[in-house]
This record gives sequence, structure tokens and C-alpha cells, in this order.
Amino acid sequence: MKIDWKHIDIRDLAALVCEQLHAEGLDVILVGGACVSIYTKNLYQSYDLDFVTHSAMKEVTPVLAELGFRKEGSRHFIRKGCPFFIEFVAPPAAIGSEPLKGQKKVKTRFGTIVLMTPTDSIKDRLAAYYYWNDMQALEQALMIAKAQKADLGEVRRWSEKEGHDMKFRDFMEALGR
Repeated sequence: MKIDWKHIDIRDLAALVCEQLHAEGLDVILVGGACVSIYTKNLYQSYDLDFVTHSAMKEVTPVLAELGFRKEGSRHFIRKGCPFFIEFVAPPAAIGSEPLKGQKKVKTRFGTIVLMTPTDSIKDRLAAYYYWNDMQALEQALMIAKAQKADLGEVRRWSEKEGHDMKFRDFMEALGR
């Protein structure tokens, strides 16, 4: 299948990267803003794809090179003509002090994306709101909650454990609940 790198969307690129790495036996999960883009059908547009893997970068680098990406710095990869860059964040995949509760798989024409669940994606965005008062992150959490089925009881439990039950109430009020 011919790939138009200049016009590839974030969902297709995430699937290509996941498929390529999984084909080589490397585990990977998509986290961060790219999940927001995927879950909201690009209401929010991220230009980087953050992945978590336990594999060494020396294993990841040649696999991404097969897709035309070159390593820039210790954990960033870029490809000429591609509007997105890829970054690997340090494991484990966690939000605050808790590991991700699971993963979701989304099938695309380029393969399957392995990404954090909508519930964990909401918690990830709320963490930025809770700890840094990032209002854009709050808006992203709201976008996901409106677009996807999520376990808001789990989000409440996590929020209370993190000591941010008041900000969680603000989130729920903004959600209209």
C-alpha cells in the first residue's frame, strides 16, 4: 500500500508504527495527546505520537528506519514530509502513581493501534489540569468524555486518590453532570 506521508493522518501513522513494532516482537502502547486526537476524531489535533515501550531504543530505531523515520535526540523520530513526529516516553505506562488500567485496540486500514483506554486518556488529560492548571488539558478531557464511553466512576476514584476531588467536580459540572 502506497503511503502519502505528507497527508497521512495521526490514526494511520499510529497503526503503522504499532504494526511495524509488533511485527518485530516489540511491545508498544500509544499514550498522550495522539489518543485525544483519535478519540475525538481530530477535534483536538496533536502533532506528536507518544509511545511507551520497554524495548531499548537500539531495537526500536531500525524498525522505524524501515518507515523512513530517523532518530533525532534520544527518543524522538522524524520523517521528511511527515507532519507528525514520534516520541518514546519512559516506561512504565502510568498516570500519576497508577499503571494504566488496560488498553484498547483500534483496527484501521494500516493495522491495529494499541492505545490507552478512553478512561485512562481522560485521567491523563485531567492530570495536567490537576497539577499544572492546564485548561487546554481540561478541554481535551471533556472532548474525550463527550465522544467516548468512559468509566467516570473510575475517573472519580482516581481523582480522589490524587487529592483533586474539587477539580473533578469542576470537570463533571463542565460535562453537564
